[in-house]
Amino acid sequence: MNIHPRDINETPDHDQAAAALKVLREWAKSASAAEISQLDPAIAQLVPGLLPSNYPALSREYPQGFEADAAYKATLPDLQNGPSSLIRGSMQQIQHVGISNFRLPIRFHRKSGAELTLETSVTGSVSLEAEKKGINMSRIMRSFYKHAERTFSFEVMEAALNDYLTDLDSLDARIQMRFSYPDRIESLRSGLSGYQYYDIALELVDQGGERLKIMHLDYVYSSTCPCSLELSEHARATRGQLATPHSQRSVARISVVIDCNADCLWFEDLIALCRRAVPTETQVMVKREDEQAFAELNAANPIFVEDAARLFCAELQADHHVGDFRVIASHQESLHSHDAVSILTEGPTFESASLDPRLFTTLFHVG
Repeated sequence: MNIHPRDINETPDHDQAAAALKVLREWAKSASAAEISQLDPAIAQLVPGLLPSNYPALSREYPQGFEADAAYKATLPDLQNGPSSLIRGSMQQIQHVGISNFRLPIRFHRKSGAELTLETSVTGSVSLEAEKKGINMSRIMRSFYKHAERTFSFEVMEAALNDYLTDLDSLDARIQMRFSYPDRIESLRSGLSGYQYYDIALELVDQGGERLKIMHLDYVYSSTCPCSLELSEHARATRGQLATPHSQRSVARISVVIDCNADCLWFEDLIALCRRAVPTETQVMVKREDEQAFAELNAANPIFVEDAARLFCAELQADHHVGDFRVIASHQESLHSHDAVSILTEGPTFESASLDPRLFTTLFHVG
């Protein structure tokens, strides 16, 4: 009779491993501490709640006096910079990886020459090559902090971006800075003034060795519907019926690529450009004469969302500072339960076949 012994080198399957673990745990229920102490520590850890008696005693107090010297730091594990064998999922290039919304105070120049310090939200990211496991995120913050004490300019952003590329050994890098910029605005007729706050973002992109300087501005204005205005006037003229046209708070997000060969495009310049295109900017300080003036201003400038996009476009095309640009307008309707929106782009920078599903909800502004 021939006996064929089981191949002792056969790799156990999942069911066999599960059965072995069940046997181990059943045995542990009645095993003594001495018996458990003789187990390999790696095996003992498979038994919930049980540790061998030879498991090292760990301190539960924070070591106040401990210092991490260079030799100790050299022993610390660094999984993010580990070999490509540690990559999980597809070994694919990642276009953006970094940190978002780390905040710090940044000094900015006004066009008048004065300076002001604003809380600024910074997003920094780099590209990650397919064979690299990851990046050290903290290096992005450290790189930016080296330049954060300097008064802002695109040159400061470029210096930080250069550090990103060097420190993280990346091909592409991006910095975006978001803040709320205050500008004192005079009322229409009363002579009062107050601060209007403008959401601004500055972006520096290095892609394939080409750099783009981009400014984004949210401009908030009132839009009076031309159709509603005409219908209201018709009711007054033909039937002596009092009627009012509908107006609503509206937002345009203006994004411009700044011509690197032109002189400085100040924040105030882009705000003034928007005001020339659509003069019905929402007001800060208002007395009765200002409110009447605002009603007259709206009546003199009725505007559909399509009109808004084209009016902003005309001003942007005429400005020598501006290269490619995008206008996103949202009229947040008082007549309808939905909003009226438009997007107009010039040049390839902002072209996109797809839209962020929540793009227009980000244009909603509250007082």
